Amino acid sequence: MSMRIAIVTESFLPSLNGVTNSVLRVVDTLKEAGHEVIIIAPTAPTKRYLGFKVVRTLALPFMQFQVGLPPLALQATLENFKPDVIHVASPFFLGGQAIAIANKLGIPTVAIYQTDIAGYLQRYGMQFAKPVVDRFVAAIHGPATMNLAPTPESAAYLLKLGVQRVGVWGRGVDLELFHPRNKDEAATSEFRALHAQGKKNLIGFVGRLAPEKQVHRMLELADLPDTALAIVGDGPERKKLEALFAGKSVSFTGALQGQELSSAYAAFDAFVHYGTEETFGQTIQEAQASGIPVVAPAVGGPRFLITDGENGRLIEPENKTGFIDAVTEILSVPRLAARMGEAGRRSVLKKSWKANNENLLKTYRAAVAFTGTELESSPELV
Repeated sequence: MSMRIAIVTESFLPSLNGVTNSVLRVVDTLKEAGHEVIIIAPTAPTKRYLGFKVVRTLALPFMQFQVGLPPLALQATLENFKPDVIHVASPFFLGGQAIAIANKLGIPTVAIYQTDIAGYLQRYGMQFAKPVVDRFVAAIHGPATMNLAPTPESAAYLLKLGVQRVGVWGRGVDLELFHPRNKDEAATSEFRALHAQGKKNLIGFVGRLAPEKQVHRMLELADLPDTALAIVGDGPERKKLEALFAGKSVSFTGALQGQELSSAYAAFDAFVHYGTEETFGQTIQEAQASGIPVVAPAVGGPRFLITDGENGRLIEPENKTGFIDAVTEILSVPRLAARMGEAGRRSVLKKSWKANNENLLKTYRAAVAFTGTELESSPELV
């Protein structure tokens, strides 16, 4: 049975990040399944996406993000659309107000916890504000009908704050776009020829170029023998990073999408991510789907995507030589790299966006049919 879903998101096109990407994939699924959607977001290049109306709100910059401000007409917009359920992606000011209005109108909400705000504060030297942020997160998510977190760890964080009705909903991955067969494509060879700069090995990173990603730490890999680095993405740190890596065999490609992005992954000999504040790690899954071994910190989301020694390596952040040692081993033992890449692909075979979003649709239906007993006994809840 088709539903009417209002998606209220703190991030949307043209901004490219994990929140935007998951929202786009959810809308794709809803369109294919024949549901009606309205999107409410602080940014939008057009008034429609896949034929669905997009309502743009006011926004202000906060820690290098555009934070949505609730418009005066938000309640009227929701009343006119008459949604069966409201999907609130990474709620902050805009999402929090949407949940409050939904409760006033008797509309069920599914709030997606996706951004580690407390971790960002620590990165920006504002860890003293963490107790305030924790109370803010609890105040936003507590009133939602259902809350979904990307990993058991982040779900436990919400539960610790006193938030109830918390489930785990990860992220899907495009198994056709990101595929090991891309390694044999001409576009992959062209990418590698351009960015390997005549070197034997090519190490890659994909993501937003912001302080929390800790891309600057890849400098320690820049002097590995016969090795070049390709950094895919854009963001506020790009100029600073380009200056830091000047004179090294390092390429900055800017943000890539679609087939260009899949060719980049396929060209890598290893994918490396230094960020310690990832609630999930979507680019890790994309690298795994591409059959590429991954090296990442043994904290946060990567711990739920990587089995150390099987489909990649998990490195303790305080291990000063851990990343260099792991990457060196992967580059010097082709059989190990191939085995990890194959294991990475196998680890995501059941994580297509279609399969992943089927679980989200079940949560929508549970929220619509909500009774305290029914939802709290759901096997998908933590």
